[in-house]
Amino acid sequence: MIRGQKSIRASGFFVSVYRYNAQELNVTKGEIINVITTMKLSFSELAIIDIAKTVFVKVGITIVFIIVNIFASHAAHAANAPTVAQNGMVVSANNISSKIGADVLKDGGTAVDAAIATAFALVVTHPTAGNIGGGGFLMLRPANGEPVAYDFREVGPSGSHAKMWLVDGEYSFQKHHLSYQSVGVPGIVKGLYLAWQEHGKLPWQRLVMPAVQLARKGIVVTDGLAKSLKRAMPRFEPYPASKAQFTNDGKLLEAGDLWRQTDLSKTLRRIANKGPDGFYKGKTAALIVKEMNANGGLITLEDLANYEAKKRNPVIGSYRGYEIISMPPPSSGGTALIEMLNILEGFDLATSGFGTTETLHYMTESMRRAYADRARFIGDPDFNTDMPIDRLISKTYAEQLRKTIDRNKASKSDANAIVLPKESPETTHFTVVDKDRNAVSLTYTLEYGYGSGIVVPGGGFLLNNEMGDFNAGPGLTNAQGLIGTPANLAKPGKRMLSSMTPTIVAKDGELFMTVGTPGGRTIINTVMQVILNVVDHGMNAQAAVDAGRIHHQWLPDVLRYEKQTFSMDSLNGLKSMGHELEVRSNQGSAEVIMVNREADVLEGGVDRRQPDGGIAGY
Repeated sequence: MIRGQKSIRASGFFVSVYRYNAQELNVTKGEIINVITTMKLSFSELAIIDIAKTVFVKVGITIVFIIVNIFASHAAHAANAPTVAQNGMVVSANNISSKIGADVLKDGGTAVDAAIATAFALVVTHPTAGNIGGGGFLMLRPANGEPVAYDFREVGPSGSHAKMWLVDGEYSFQKHHLSYQSVGVPGIVKGLYLAWQEHGKLPWQRLVMPAVQLARKGIVVTDGLAKSLKRAMPRFEPYPASKAQFTNDGKLLEAGDLWRQTDLSKTLRRIANKGPDGFYKGKTAALIVKEMNANGGLITLEDLANYEAKKRNPVIGSYRGYEIISMPPPSSGGTALIEMLNILEGFDLATSGFGTTETLHYMTESMRRAYADRARFIGDPDFNTDMPIDRLISKTYAEQLRKTIDRNKASKSDANAIVLPKESPETTHFTVVDKDRNAVSLTYTLEYGYGSGIVVPGGGFLLNNEMGDFNAGPGLTNAQGLIGTPANLAKPGKRMLSSMTPTIVAKDGELFMTVGTPGGRTIINTVMQVILNVVDHGMNAQAAVDAGRIHHQWLPDVLRYEKQTFSMDSLNGLKSMGHELEVRSNQGSAEVIMVNREADVLEGGVDRRQPDGGIAGY
């Protein structure tokens, strides 16, 4: 594996400064080099202030500003160098888990094999979202054959109904999101097993046992994990099994501690030995149902035994000659992604440039329209057979929407229109490509960070609170965030609406990129922006991940942007158009693999907005 240089040698830096400024400033190349190269340094961001002070003394303030600008450009380029591997690669939210997946690839496993091993390892290393008690989606593009989407989203238990979140006729947020009734029937294990049956190569046990060993022997707690657990501890307090699982005899886990998860290792071993029957039947199922019965939950043994993962046809679109392959309903992600890209295809974003007022305005207006359609039309296809997906992803429809965009003025979202229920940003995503260029993009979640906060006693794993993604109740739609439209009301066996957008991009019939991210309702917009960064702005995998992001979701009518990532000129321009702006700390955590055809290598980008992420390849 090759990592890009993270520093810039003095000589190269000053040659660039000279070429950029020599004529305008009447400063010779020799003067610049004599001032700084005598320091015999390779520059980092931390050195720029001292360097600038020295240059100021020698050649004046004008050159200082230009050196700072040129340095920032070079430093960003060096920091954004992608990770490169020849044969296979895994990019995930945890470095240990990525290495486990890459080891499977080295042993001759397929991309699906590596995805399964990575997913189970994340249960141990990344408990905020890595899980067996939740659900998700896997997008596969095989090197030969048609792409396929695996849907293992949770479903409503047999006792579910549209008015289940009402208490004495009033909506209850607590019941909807933070109760035992908010737990949907998990789908992870059956979904992974179905994908393995059809596209796996190595034995099932070989893929699950690394996670068993991690849990049994223990992992060293990272600083990021310790801080995450500390923040979540108030949610664990009501549940003795949760508090025991995530502490060291009642004491907070700290960075450097060895954390063993004995109950989880036993559960994972049952899954390794028996496949789905090790989770949906027998001891594990009995433990889940016992906890449900004791606390007013709805999941029964029959609900678990009857759960089915499903294969679906991906939604497929195109953008400037690239094929976009993404998740169909019950995820709204693929449909909204293709709708936005179709709208933007009519604007020359490469010319308007990254982060300019013009580009950000067009992006915002495409988001506004796609999210409105998402709210109106998308739900579980098994319960909503008349969704107009073909129309929503058509070029003709995009052209109609594009005509409604004023190039100089922000649209206004109708406060009486449909809005969406809250989705947590605490999903996790990873991407895998093997030596044959089979590609997997997988996103899965517990809904909130650490899901319901409920650990199954004796099982060692968290349960989801995904029922909170169903609508609040019939007729409850309002501008404050409740929604009561029929497409996404709770029913037994029904899958709740999702924003997860695992996506694969192809070019000329060959794999080009695989991408996805956590982030709740921001997921779709983050995936779109990574694609734009590569296709329109020519960024490599790491640069495309590192670049600043924006988010608009129809309602509330606010454009959110990551702090310190866009110029004040661009932001002020958006304000003058009528956009209401709101700053946020960060958005998403995208994981990307691109294929460099000329060099015949894989280039990875890992999102550094969250701690502990890692790339592993060979």
